[in-house]
This record gives sequence, structure tokens and C-alpha cells, in this order.
Amino acid sequence: MPHIYEGQPVAGAARFAICVARYNEHITKRLLDGALETLKQAGAADQSIDVFWVPGAFELPVTAARAIDTKRYAAIICLGAVIRGETTHDQHINTAISHQFAELGVRTGVPVLFGVLTCDTLEQAVHRAGGNVGNKGAECADAALRMVDLLTKVALGRLPVAEQEPR
Repeated sequence: MPHIYEGQPVAGAARFAICVARYNEHITKRLLDGALETLKQAGAADQSIDVFWVPGAFELPVTAARAIDTKRYAAIICLGAVIRGETTHDQHINTAISHQFAELGVRTGVPVLFGVLTCDTLEQAVHRAGGNVGNKGAECADAALRMVDLLTKVALGRLPVAEQEPR
């Protein structure tokens, strides 16, 4: 049977940065509320959470990178809402930021959570920001908590010692 490792949704002493886009703020504020509630339920203190408001989703990666550079945060939660319009502008933004989030996380080892809604309609965004489909901000905060816990266990060597097979 394989060994299974999984992080738990516990904050411990970890610090979290939440980068939030002001564009579509009526949606992103709901995502932020969900993320904050989830972190606090997991034991994160107010002073362990910093919120950075940026103009739009396109500015999230550079802000996340600067937050990582401070070495203060165990995870960066990025929240935004890009809603399809009459052009393909949304696709360019979504592709650019998703690649940057992935690259930042892999390069630095700091989880960068993709909490940017990429919806066709405003109605879809409302549903994903606390409506009948859940809250993507809360989901990202839960994922951040679990990743921080898992990566901490790995870094501290808190994994069970593998049994050696007899020779």
C-alpha cells in the first residue's frame, strides 16, 4: 500500500498574503470575504494576513512576486474576476496570469493560488463568489492552508520513515 501525505487546513504560525483585483470589486470583495473567513476558521490571526488591492487581474502576478520576495509569506492567494466581453481580451489576461502564477510557485516553492474567476457571464461569477457554486476565495484559502501544512511537513522531515525491505 502506498504512503499517502496530505496537508491539513490549519494555519499555525504561517503568514498569508492575499492579492485582490479591484476590477469587478463587487465580485472580488466576496472572494476576499470567503478567503478571510476560511483562514480565520483555521486559526490564522488578523496580524498573519496581509491584503494587497491591485487595479486588475493583470497586476496580480507582479504583486504576488513582490510579496514572495519579502520572504514573509507561506502562501499567496490571488483573487480576481475576468469576465468575457466582446473581444478576446479576457483570454489574453487569463493565459498570461495563469502562466505567471504557476511559474512563481514552481520557481520559489511558495504556493501561489489561482483564485481568479474566468467566467463567460456576470451571473457565473456571482455564483462562484458565494452563490450556488461555492466561493472560489474560500476554496483557494483552504488549498493554501493545506499546501503550507504539507510543504512544512516535507521540509521538516515529518514524514514516516519508509520501511526497508529485508536484503
